[in-house]
Amino acid sequence: MLLWATLLVLASASGQFATTPKPVISLHPPWTPVFQGDTVSLTCNGFRSSSPKKTQWYNGQSPLTETRNTLDVYQSGKYSCRVGTSLLSDPVHLDFTKATLILQTPLSVFEGDSVNLRCLARAGTELENMEIYKNGELLALLGENNDFNIRRASLENSGNYHCMGVKKSNHEPVVSKRVKIQVQELFSRPVLTDSLSESTHGNQVTLSCKTQILPQKSNVILQFCFYRNNQSLESGCSNNPGLQISAIWPHYSGFYQCKAGDVTSGIWKESQISQIYEQMPVSQPILTFHPAEARTVEGSVLTLHCEDPRGSLPILYQFYREKLLLPRSSTRSDTGASYRFSLTEAHSGNYYCTADNGFGSKRSNTVSLSVTVPVSQPILTFYPAEAQTIEGSVLTLHCEAHRGSLPILYQFYLETSLLDRSTVHSGVGTSYRFSLTEAHSGNYYCTADNGFGSKRSNTMSLSVIVPVSLPLIIFKVPRVPAVVGDMIELQCEAQRGSPPIVYHFFHEDVMLGSRQSPSGGGASFKFLLTEEHSGNYLCEASNVGKTQRSKTVVLNVKVPVSRPAFTLRASGSQAVVGNVMQLHCEALRGSPPILYRFYHEDVMLGNSSASFGGGTSFNFTLTVEHSGNYSCEADNDLEVQRSETVTLKVTVPVSRPVLTLRVSKAQAMVGDVVELHCEALRGSPPILYRFYHENVVLRNDSTFSAKGVSFNLSLTAQHSGNYSCEADNGLGAQKSELVTLFITGPTENRSAVATGVTGALLSILGLAAGALLFYFWFSRKAGERSASDFSRNPSDLNPQETTYQNVPGWIELQPVYINVNPRERDVVYSEVRRNKGENKYAAASRPKILTNEGSPVIYSQVKVACTPASRVQQSATSDPHR
Repeated sequence: MLLWATLLVLASASGQFATTPKPVISLHPPWTPVFQGDTVSLTCNGFRSSSPKKTQWYNGQSPLTETRNTLDVYQSGKYSCRVGTSLLSDPVHLDFTKATLILQTPLSVFEGDSVNLRCLARAGTELENMEIYKNGELLALLGENNDFNIRRASLENSGNYHCMGVKKSNHEPVVSKRVKIQVQELFSRPVLTDSLSESTHGNQVTLSCKTQILPQKSNVILQFCFYRNNQSLESGCSNNPGLQISAIWPHYSGFYQCKAGDVTSGIWKESQISQIYEQMPVSQPILTFHPAEARTVEGSVLTLHCEDPRGSLPILYQFYREKLLLPRSSTRSDTGASYRFSLTEAHSGNYYCTADNGFGSKRSNTVSLSVTVPVSQPILTFYPAEAQTIEGSVLTLHCEAHRGSLPILYQFYLETSLLDRSTVHSGVGTSYRFSLTEAHSGNYYCTADNGFGSKRSNTMSLSVIVPVSLPLIIFKVPRVPAVVGDMIELQCEAQRGSPPIVYHFFHEDVMLGSRQSPSGGGASFKFLLTEEHSGNYLCEASNVGKTQRSKTVVLNVKVPVSRPAFTLRASGSQAVVGNVMQLHCEALRGSPPILYRFYHEDVMLGNSSASFGGGTSFNFTLTVEHSGNYSCEADNDLEVQRSETVTLKVTVPVSRPVLTLRVSKAQAMVGDVVELHCEALRGSPPILYRFYHENVVLRNDSTFSAKGVSFNLSLTAQHSGNYSCEADNGLGAQKSELVTLFITGPTENRSAVATGVTGALLSILGLAAGALLFYFWFSRKAGERSASDFSRNPSDLNPQETTYQNVPGWIELQPVYINVNPRERDVVYSEVRRNKGENKYAAASRPKILTNEGSPVIYSQVKVACTPASRVQQSATSDPHR
């Protein structure tokens, strides 16, 4: 009897394993995770039916109200669906994240798929230098669209993926969350089965190539191929998973195998090998381990030996772990069979073997094996993942060995210093959490040890960024105080702070400039000082988003005085004796206090200080001596500047003029010639003189000299009467006192009686005035008038009158008619004197006439006034008794 045996025995005779149908959820857009604010449309793909069925949606265990086969989702959750009474679909986990950067992947990935991974930044965030990593290792630099394509996925593409980039705005690194991609088999490895049946044509053997396609790929159509002794059976591959052959077919004995594949994706898988031969029943086989320890270290070689002590040959031995046939473990042997392999963690479990020689398979007892796995190289990660972290933030170090039997001892190191240690009895890895200081910058690593050798992670560098401290700003100037034109250097330095540090310099909140310190320390900013640079200064220090502003310092820039402007301002329209003159000196530029000095002909008159800037003034009452050149100086201890010279001419108002009438005889008679002379003893030329007879103008004459003017008049009888004159130099006209002239005809007595009493009195007054006139006229000609004569201000006079009466008996005189008011009402003399044969002009000019030496003189009136001294120049005292 012929027995057909296979290495794989499966109950189903169809080409695909039977599965209970259930819905499959698809996404639109087909990505996960997504940003908060986005919406994902879920579709529950159920079964085709002539009548529509309701769809029930779930979020976790909670049913939702939506009954359509589509559901719009905008929040994270674990979604599943059921169509009618179908099984519940596999759940779909959606993550709506607030992260800045995400790595989007398809919901599921199968062998042969073209997979596109999208590294996507949140709207409004611009990134550059995008990279994608697999299992912590750089996989590729991303292009402009930030996508990475796996053209044809395989199981080797499974792993943990993430991407990262750098912000364009501040070059801050941004890392996405890790996404695990598990590439699923498009279909399972096929299993070749056989069955022997009888037919009218004889015994037949049916070969079946069985595999399983997941519901998500139910549209894939597989091709099946059958082989005997590595030779293709029939005409090649077809869509039929079964093949029938006759039991009497020549050369049917041998080794059989099948293959299943997807032509579109190019994925092909082959089954185990089956052999047909004649065999007697076997007894229960015995399974042994070599070496015999039940706990063996991963990496060591283990031999499984299965042997039936009494079964007829040939015997087919097969080895199983947890009911799964070990790959390529089927062995035909005459003396038992062995299966040798290197241990991995996955080899822990229960083992047994079977023996079959065609009369029924027998199974050995189960033997348990525990594989001890030495730790793999641990992986050290930072949370947050930035290689630069700010001082004061909390950093978590996570150390994890992806492989290794528990318990595992983890230790964390900074450089060579142990930071922390922890033994893990369950779970994956351990963490160490601490607050960062500047001292935490350096190289970190961790170790893992479970008793089979310590393994060390790769070293990771951490740079702790220290935010800048409050900066200090100082001035560097070549001298104190700082002066316009000096070169000033502002220095700003933060004592703490990780470089590079950017310094900004401000004057009154207006930025002057910026400087960068790439390696720490301070920075400086230089500029030439102007007057506008006085004020408040401060600086700012910035690094990694932290900005500190210094305290304010004040800079007072001193300005050397400019050449002062010098002006003269009189209280009236002109610089007139007696008016108040103001000297004003002002430097338009210069730091206060400024000392001003006033000069008259290089003689300092006085000084005054302007404590708050501006100019200052100096006042005094004008006298004639104040004519001349004036200037001023400005001095603020930085520089002394002198103004231009200003020339002042003091104008003297005319004094009351003196009118003198001179005739050649003792008595003026018709036909005589009289000389009228009018002279103001004080007054700045030009002076206009007017002569009056009974207030009728006789004549006008101007003079540009200090002398008076004269003119001759041939007398007629109508010329008797009162005469006067007037002097005017534009500052106010002054009129002389009246002089009365009596004219007699040729037949009248020439005695003094002819003049009358009035003429005698006036003659006496004329003599007194003439004497005084001579005195002042002589002094004026010699240029020896004292300063007190010009310092008197007529408006300030407080006259005190003294009257002297000395009237002798009538004497016949040769008259000179004079009235004198030399000092504007200060003193008035009237004089009448007799010329005794001398020249009339010479006699009138002799000063001795003023002395009382027996000459017939009548002092009719004397006025004396005392005035206060000028503020600048002491007034001369006058002698009221002369």
